Order: sequence, then C-alpha cells, then structure tokens
Amino acid sequence: MRLQPLNRFGRWGVFQQPARLVMLRELLAEDGSIWVSIDDSEGAYLRVLMDEVFGRNCFIASNVWQKRYSRENREAIGDVHEYLLVYSKSPENFKKSRNLVPLTEEQAKVYRNPNNDPKGRWRPVPMTAQEGHATPEQFYEVTTPSGAKHKPPVGRCWGVAKATYERLLSEGRIYFGKDGSAQPNVIRYLSEVPGVAPWTWWPSDEVGHTDESKKEIHALFGKAEAFDSPKPERLMHRIFHIASNPGDLVLDSFLGSGTTAAVAHKMGRRYIGIEMGNHARTHSLPRLQKVIDGEQGGISASVEWKGGGGFRFCTLGEPAFDDHGRISPDVKFATLAAYVWHIETGEPGQQVFDKPLLDVHNGTAYYLLYNGILGDRRPAGGNVLTHAVLQAMNEIFPHDGPKVIYGEMSRIGASRLAAEGITFKQIPYDVKMR
Repeated sequence: MRLQPLNRFGRWGVFQQPARLVMLRELLAEDGSIWVSIDDSEGAYLRVLMDEVFGRNCFIASNVWQKRYSRENREAIGDVHEYLLVYSKSPENFKKSRNLVPLTEEQAKVYRNPNNDPKGRWRPVPMTAQEGHATPEQFYEVTTPSGAKHKPPVGRCWGVAKATYERLLSEGRIYFGKDGSAQPNVIRYLSEVPGVAPWTWWPSDEVGHTDESKKEIHALFGKAEAFDSPKPERLMHRIFHIASNPGDLVLDSFLGSGTTAAVAHKMGRRYIGIEMGNHARTHSLPRLQKVIDGEQGGISASVEWKGGGGFRFCTLGEPAFDDHGRISPDVKFATLAAYVWHIETGEPGQQVFDKPLLDVHNGTAYYLLYNGILGDRRPAGGNVLTHAVLQAMNEIFPHDGPKVIYGEMSRIGASRLAAEGITFKQIPYDVKMR
C-alpha cells in the first residue's frame, strides 16, 4: 500500500457485470488490496467470481463482520453477519505491508503490574523455544534468585543466547515466579507490543454494527434523510488501518452515503469516491463538508479529528463515445481535449482547453484538431493536418521537441512528419477507450 494504492469497498451491484470487476483489477495498485462487502446469500457466488477475475492465489481472507449484536428472530436462522472478502495482486506484499491491529482491552488483561513497575503493565513470556534450529549459545544453566538451577527441557532450548539473557537479567527483564525459583520468563511490557495480526472474526464491539451506523447517519442528516445501508465508521477505520497508511489512495466505486470518504479524510488518506445516484449530492457532498467543518460523529474523537482539509466535487461531462465506440457528434472540443490529455499523460488536466495546443508534458507537445478549432486556417472543418495548418501551428504554437497531433486526417507525408518530430493519431480510431 505504499505508493498510491487503490483500495475498494463496494457492493454486489458492481459485480453483476464482470467487466467492471476486471476494470477494478486493472486499477488496483500492485501493493494494494480490494475489500468487498457481501451478505450471506451472495457470498459464495462472489467468491467464485473474485477467484475467476483475480485468481485463487490472490485471495487473502474472508472476514466475518458481526453487523448485529442482538438476535434476529424473524428468519429460520437469524442473519447477523456479512463477509468482507479481501484480495491482492501480491498476497506476499500485502502480508509484509499490512498493519497490525491494536490489542483490545480483553486481550490486554494479561498485562498487569503487580510490582508497580514504572514502565507500566507487563506479562511474563516463557523463555524456552523449540530446539530445531538452536545454536550452542542457547543451551546453558540458569541460576534463580532462590538458588534453583534450570536447564532447557528436553527437546527445547532457551529462546535467547546466554549473553542476551545476562543483559536482560541486568535490566530486570527476567521473571522467576513469585518465589524466585521458577524457570526464567522474559518480561514483556504492554507498551512494547505493536499490536496483533488481524484475524477473520470482526465482532460488533470492535468495529461497530448497523444500529451504530444508522445513528451516525441520523445525527448527520436526520431520520427523514436516512441512507438505507450505511456502514459504521469504525468498520471502515479497521479496514483502512490494516490496508493503508496516511497519504495512500482509497477508491470507493459506490460511495453511497460517503462513509468511506469521510473516514479516509479523517485518517489522512487520499480518496476517490464515485456515485451515480442522487446520494452524491444529498449525502456524500454535505457529509464531507461537515467533516471539513469538524463534525464529531463516528471515529472523530478516537482519531482526534478537528476538521480541515478539502476535496473536489466533480461531475461527468458529455460521454465521449456512443454505444458503438464512436466519438459522439455532440462532444465539444474541450471535452475531447481533456480526454485525450488524460489518456496520453495520465494527468487530470487543470488547464483551459481552448486551443489546438493542449500543453507540454515531459517534453512532448500534444495537439488536437477538432471542431474547427483553427478557424479559417482549415480545410474540411479544421480537422485535417495539412502543410498550411502545420505552418500556422508552428508559428502560433511553436515547440522545439516531439509532437503528438490528433486529427481527422493527415495530408503530410511520413518523411515530413518524421522530420518535424510529429506522431500523428487519427480521430476516432486512435482515440483509446478505457
């Protein structure tokens, strides 16, 4: 997840068309992961589909989220959970880069401080280990404060070399039991425990439940404007904590009420949210505005969120292509120019597209001849590259370097194009579709 990862949290609707899932796989960073929420009725089908698209070897886990904390008595067997399927292009990289989760208070109960150690709570950890790969330095006799002597049990060795043991002993990091005669244990302080590996059981008391998520939505929008199926912020917090780090990029292809974006914003992640329904304006947009203003619902207190930051709210323009893959006749110059610029450079394009020269990227100038952008200096509507058009472009938009020119047709021979450093691309055939 280190370099612009794309993590996704979607719903079953996207997978009704496998092509969309294939597109998400293509967008997924090599060190990223995809997380998919699914209920019990469709979980098995989704697993098969995910295996087909990503490969069974890319499966990470099927986490069980306890979405209800009370019994469901309306069904023959109450539905109280959903699955969170996780896949990665490289499970090994995911294992290396994923983050541990903090210990719960229940897990931390074994750490106590009976001797009022100034370093805080601790627990004794047995100092023995399996003999298999032991070195001679791991076999030695230990003398306890009471005078008792211990050697490693049969088939085992000490977990640390003798020099390390002596250092730990001098630091007060060895525990010999209440009477000072037991086998040595290494003292491990709670403050030294970075966390535990995530596991597949996600109880509601740790990551939230549906009642919690509804209350979060009601607090933001009121009951009249409630969203049907929100996820609790704590659930998203757990996912982002495991699978990403501050500055990483998160994608939610079905943004809904905006929970993913809200939590990502509070946790310092970059994010892209996509929503085709009215929820984009009725829920996602106002929710993010409230986050920026410092709203204190959800995880705000736990992450010490005080507000700040910003986001861009973008709407789709005219479709560049019709159902047959042809450029739509209603597409304006600026729309096609922005599309060509993005396809060629990978950049969103902040410039105003109102002239043939779109801009220069990494030393290459990009031009578009479309919809009569050259005015009078144009045969066939200004979309054809001729010698006169090229001369005019060199005078008005000079560039000493390679050029990529899109146009309806070129009437300039290959040798002249090569001499000018021009790569010509024909509209519509060379305009790539994602």
